[in-house]
Amino acid sequence: MRDGVTVEFDVHFARGSAGRREVLPGEAPAKPEVREGSVPRVAKLMALAIRCEELVRRGDVADYADLARLGHVTRARMTQIINLLNLAPDIQEEILFLPRTTAGRDPIGERDLRPITAVVAWPAQRRLWRGLLSSQVPE
Repeated sequence: MRDGVTVEFDVHFARGSAGRREVLPGEAPAKPEVREGSVPRVAKLMALAIRCEELVRRGDVADYADLARLGHVTRARMTQIINLLNLAPDIQEEILFLPRTTAGRDPIGERDLRPITAVVAWPAQRRLWRGLLSSQVPE
């Protein structure tokens, strides 16, 4: 029998435990804004170096050789990544907040930073960093 009553309400689907789809009442949440481009690889490596140093300092891993084994990289590569921590703090911050790459290759790579990480004096590092920025990053 039809009595002419219609019930309407909003639902949306979401992933539940073990990847199952669940029906949830109400409107779907707004999708997060996705920024264009990708985070430069050197910024990711800088963040990784900071995280690795924190793990060693807290004692979660014994040493950097342990991290290399866990990360399936050579000890030499782990050293290259950890050497990013030798940079002056303001340079590290600039690397972490480099603009996203929207087309082509990243303008600055980890290999470009190796000569700067080998310099002990922060003022000299800053001069080299400014030179690298002016030669490789379009304004």
